[in-house]
Amino acid sequence: MTIAVVLFTADLRLHDHPPLRAALRAADEVVPLFVLDPGIHAAGFDAPNRRAFLADCLADLDAGLRERGGRLVLRSGPVAREVGRIAAECGAGEVHMAAGVTRYAHRREELLRKELQERGVDLHVHDAVITALAPGAVTPAGSDHYAVFTPYFRRWSAERLRDTHPAPRTMRVPAEVRSEPLPSRDTVSGTSPGLPAGGERAGRRRFSDWKRSGLGAYEERHDDLAGDKTSRLSPYLHFGALSPVELVQRARAHGGPGADAFVRQLCWRDFHHQVLAARPGSSVSDYRTRDDRWRTQHEAAEEITAWQEGRTGYPVVDAAMRQLRHEGWMHNRARLLTASFLTKTLYVDWRIGARHFLDLLVDGDIVNNQLNWQWVAGTGTDTRPHRVLNPVVQGKRFDAQGTYVHRWVPELRDVPGKAVHEPWRLPAPERARLDYPEPLIDLADGLARFQHARGRR
Repeated sequence: MTIAVVLFTADLRLHDHPPLRAALRAADEVVPLFVLDPGIHAAGFDAPNRRAFLADCLADLDAGLRERGGRLVLRSGPVAREVGRIAAECGAGEVHMAAGVTRYAHRREELLRKELQERGVDLHVHDAVITALAPGAVTPAGSDHYAVFTPYFRRWSAERLRDTHPAPRTMRVPAEVRSEPLPSRDTVSGTSPGLPAGGERAGRRRFSDWKRSGLGAYEERHDDLAGDKTSRLSPYLHFGALSPVELVQRARAHGGPGADAFVRQLCWRDFHHQVLAARPGSSVSDYRTRDDRWRTQHEAAEEITAWQEGRTGYPVVDAAMRQLRHEGWMHNRARLLTASFLTKTLYVDWRIGARHFLDLLVDGDIVNNQLNWQWVAGTGTDTRPHRVLNPVVQGKRFDAQGTYVHRWVPELRDVPGKAVHEPWRLPAPERARLDYPEPLIDLADGLARFQHARGRR
């Protein structure tokens, strides 16, 4: 009787799961294992929204395994130690897992490989599980990664992705392997009221529904703040409840400009993974330093707090920040303009904004969160580092009737249409009746400060 272990990490699904498929082909029995690592908590990355969503994903994964004759085994503790113990308990000869790109993932793999070698157990690490294409699959001449998206996208688009596979029909788990109780969303406090349900089945339903109703119009509508026509699949991708390979293939099979635009967004995700795989320090340091003299938490405390709470006086910024707090999610266009406001208008260190997003975003991860923040701040891969997104212009363009602002800033619900984006221009009597703050800063002053700090006088 041969036994293998599958270590689930950011790949909490049964459909199109290469490590699970390999383990089932190699062994008579398989231990599907997830380890709650205290290191995640110590680093401050198990924010309530993600912890609750993770509990949903684990419960759904366990339910799917039980339907197939298996079950999920949960342990708590350092990953290498717990996987080693499981392997010893059941006599497993090999362990399968997905490859990661962060420093934490690299260190986890290093410790796990050492632990298993000492026990005579083989470790198999599988690429293209949490990304559509492995981070190092395509590289430019003379470099270990692409630093600009467009040439990466051309190469990425020309590559043949691996085949996808259905969920297994049956599986056997060694009866003697014990499991700790699974966590429950109900035990997590401090979550956002509008947090969505997690799990593979919820993610697959969401994609199927959106593919029918929203994919075709994605190219024209993905920036529409009020219409909210994005897929909202990012939390499921973050936890691996959906396969990026399968999403690309199903979108391409659907075809059309909307599908092409959606696939391009999935490529952005792969692009960031290959950047961070090559430059792990980019999670905390500038990818391309501009020698910025960022304002610190101490220097800009009041402005940072106003930004976090949605009280900047710029309606579309405030609406977005309130959406983030309520849903644990934010529209992609809103992420860009709120990040631009913090870094380019208030000239606050991008790491402060990135940390706040990680505290609330259910899809918050080191790869996409940090590198998207750097892209906006002008220290990342953007070839136009001085780009500034004007919140008034952005609001009028992507929320033309003020519907998004009205939804999240009830103080302004009586201000009609585009006027809602500039409430300071209302007649004095009307303005006086609004329970809404004056603008935190004049946009021209903010731009002048940014240009001066960047040496563009």
